[in-house]
Amino acid sequence: MNDSKSLRLKGSIWLTSGNSNVGGHGRIDLLARIAELGSISQAAKTMGMSYKTAWDAVDHMNALAGQPLIERSVGGKGGGSTELTERGKRLVTNFRILEKEHQRFLDDLGKHIHSIADVILVPRRISMKTSARNHFAGVISSIKRGAVNDEVELEIPGGQKITASITHGSVESLGLKAGDEAFALVKASSVILVADARKTRFSARNCLSGKIATLRPGAVNTEVIVNIDQNSQITAVITNESATTLDLATGHEISALFKASSVIIGIPA
Repeated sequence: MNDSKSLRLKGSIWLTSGNSNVGGHGRIDLLARIAELGSISQAAKTMGMSYKTAWDAVDHMNALAGQPLIERSVGGKGGGSTELTERGKRLVTNFRILEKEHQRFLDDLGKHIHSIADVILVPRRISMKTSARNHFAGVISSIKRGAVNDEVELEIPGGQKITASITHGSVESLGLKAGDEAFALVKASSVILVADARKTRFSARNCLSGKIATLRPGAVNTEVIVNIDQNSQITAVITNESATTLDLATGHEISALFKASSVIIGIPA
């Protein structure tokens, strides 16, 4: 089979601020639907997400944009509505322009796909975007069989290990075995922060320790980014009250805990 015939170029654009993502197609589409429907909840429904998820996304973009992207009006027959600010409208418009230019670039590059197919198909590592904020690449160090679930241990750069509890069927379907390259996905909302984990024992199997690199407070939650080594980070989203109680500050040592059942294992395609 000639792989170059079926090979296509695809890509996506993400706006970033420092080490954080402002948003990509999904978040910009959310803003556009808010503008169209005049409601965060209605926009969230059309995209199959909860109101909280939509609000957290908008709140995250607001914090990084430096100015509000939406505004609410009160009163009227409908009890008020939500609209984009001028800054929010410009963000949506300019992002759509960038998307068109990006697609034009991909179309032009795709004309030469037959000559670069061999180069592209060689690497086994993949670059991907997921809704999970934490993505760790590594090598499977061990697999412990169970009656229903198996424990998969992934060693990541820096020597720390992540344990995942997944079904035996998933291990079989993925063809996992020790020595294979794999990656672990963990949602930021599944991460628990502990100021001094050495003094307490936890049921959570995974504990990654490091220093707080970034604190980003929002209306309700605080995003905490922890450097666990020179090349790896883990992000947690906790309540503002918890951040205050823990007296978090950049440079402080902290431990990030998460259950083995909260880890998703994947392999390069």
